[in-house]
Amino acid sequence: MYTLSKNLRNFSIVLMILGLIGIGYGFFSAPKTTAEVEQILNEQAHHTDHSEVSEADHEAHQKHLEHVLSQMQNKPWTAVYVACIFVMLISLGILTFYGINYAASAGWSPVLFRVMEGLSAYLLPGSIIFFLLLLASSFGGNHLFIWMDPSVVENDIIIQGKVGYLNVPFFLIRAVVFLLGWNIYRSYMRKQSLNLDATGDLVFHKKMFKASAGYLAFFIVSESIASWDWIMSIDAHWYSTLFGWYVFASFFVTGITVIAFVTLYLKNQGYLEHVNTSHIHDLAKFMFGLSIFWTYLWFSQFMLQWYSNIPEEVTYFIFRIQEYNLPFFGMLVLNFVLPLLLLINTDFKRLTWIVVIAGTCIIVGHYLDFFVMISPGTVGGSWFIGVPEIASLMFFIGLFIYVGFTAISKAPLLTKNNPLIEESKHFHY
Repeated sequence: MYTLSKNLRNFSIVLMILGLIGIGYGFFSAPKTTAEVEQILNEQAHHTDHSEVSEADHEAHQKHLEHVLSQMQNKPWTAVYVACIFVMLISLGILTFYGINYAASAGWSPVLFRVMEGLSAYLLPGSIIFFLLLLASSFGGNHLFIWMDPSVVENDIIIQGKVGYLNVPFFLIRAVVFLLGWNIYRSYMRKQSLNLDATGDLVFHKKMFKASAGYLAFFIVSESIASWDWIMSIDAHWYSTLFGWYVFASFFVTGITVIAFVTLYLKNQGYLEHVNTSHIHDLAKFMFGLSIFWTYLWFSQFMLQWYSNIPEEVTYFIFRIQEYNLPFFGMLVLNFVLPLLLLINTDFKRLTWIVVIAGTCIIVGHYLDFFVMISPGTVGGSWFIGVPEIASLMFFIGLFIYVGFTAISKAPLLTKNNPLIEESKHFHY
């Protein structure tokens, strides 16, 4: 049995406390009036313009200040939203990887099932917090989704054509269905896994196999729609037909990377005696392969829309290249170039320090991926990665560590009575 160490528990709590303090600072320091915005813009421009302007110019200037005020007030909300959805979807990716291995009757992975079960426990608290953020947006607490603002919709023909789908009640209903479905599957699998341990009755294994097959059918539909709702609809004029796959590839490879990190940590602490370099090699293969898959989707989405040069499509990329140049291309280096160079060699996939470096690149790179997907539609050009962004990550990572490792400590690290467990124990590649 694994026991959550005092140092790790305290570390996670400190992360959460510092994160909450930083999040509070982000909301407190956000400008409250257009006068504060004007002062900030003047300081950034290193001058104050006192020249006389016409009434029309003054009115346009005020509208600009109000727009920037809305963006700056969105900034702490965006920081929390990006970190929240990113960490929640990592736990969903871990759960889905678990379901894929169960449905495929994979023989290499059962020694890692308890790690996956434990880490996916974060999905429940993560879902609750995320749904509260969606409620805050739906009831006017922030302006992350412009289509939720009636004054915007009445003057926007494109959004008016989407109100049958993009409306608050239907939006929240979909969110409830998806979040409940994912959490019910996770709870069911955990229960049946413990029943299989206790009784040895293979009927529980068969139930888990069937549940996993059904879950994957539900997941492939629900994840795509959730990606449209929670990320793509922030840029309500833009759409991509492969966006659901793109988001899936991003959080799925990150989830597998987290599994690898936790596995290496537990192995270093003297646990997981049956995990060997072949298991690490297979996890690293998934990290490598899915990084290439993500890049394929990134390039397909970018190249086709850029080449078509349709204003509604290419504007999405023009703004990101101009205003988010460093994170936009930086994530490509972190998510493709470095994992390719570090993990292409078979022997490198077995080296802990190589896997850790490549995994760190993947996690940071895909956080930037989510940041670039969401922030341009909420804060526009008024962005930078500062205290609110870092603090939000600290809070949700701290909560993930606390919940995940606590769940891991609740059951033996090695599943019992799984018909494939012996194959997994002696797996060598």
